[in-house]
Amino acid sequence: MVLDSVQVRVLGALIEKEIVTPENYPLSLNALLNACNQRSSREPVMELAEEQVRQALHALEDMGLTATVRDSRVAKYEHRARTVLNLRRDETAVLCLLLLRGPQTPGELRSRADRMYSFDGLDAVESTLARLCAGLVEGEQPTVSSEGAMRPLAVVLPRQPGSREARYTHLLGGPVDVTARDLGAERSSPRSASAAEQASGLVDRVSELEGEVAALRAAVARIEDRLQSS
Repeated sequence: MVLDSVQVRVLGALIEKEIVTPENYPLSLNALLNACNQRSSREPVMELAEEQVRQALHALEDMGLTATVRDSRVAKYEHRARTVLNLRRDETAVLCLLLLRGPQTPGELRSRADRMYSFDGLDAVESTLARLCAGLVEGEQPTVSSEGAMRPLAVVLPRQPGSREARYTHLLGGPVDVTARDLGAERSSPRSASAAEQASGLVDRVSELEGEVAALRAAVARIEDRLQSS
């Protein structure tokens, strides 16, 4: 059970939308494509084609991680990650964030998880991460137990220079080359890492503001239409 980058994005998008917008779930292929290519809350931002998402869904369904719902004229898709991977609600939220946004610190995970799960504090996030990492032995590959649960699902990465918190990443894409990541961290300065984090936060904020402006414009247009028709 090793997922490529497209399959990771598709699975993460399905999990997110089930929790955040259950009224629009399961997702049609078009809705899922939009969720995968969403520009906010995605790292990296991707520009997937419909056929790429379709192929990823077929592969994920073969693994038992997704299923097709055919109770309407349009085929819709749902994930089965909680059942297959034996996840709790807090574990599902954290794994979803790791799938959609890559390696993150416990602090980042806590602040970004609000819409999916409300953690009482940083200790709660770290406890969840400890369960996702449970059973990891150095050099060992992720395995699926006789009950169908896969462990471990996450791993802690070496702490970057100038960072107070270690980052965690998921293992659904296969084993992580920790050495390569550590060397890359040594080549980057704390200042550049901080600048990258600030730029990422700015992009997210701009996307949120653009959405709010669009909603306000739509509301003004509706009011103008009502005034003209009265």
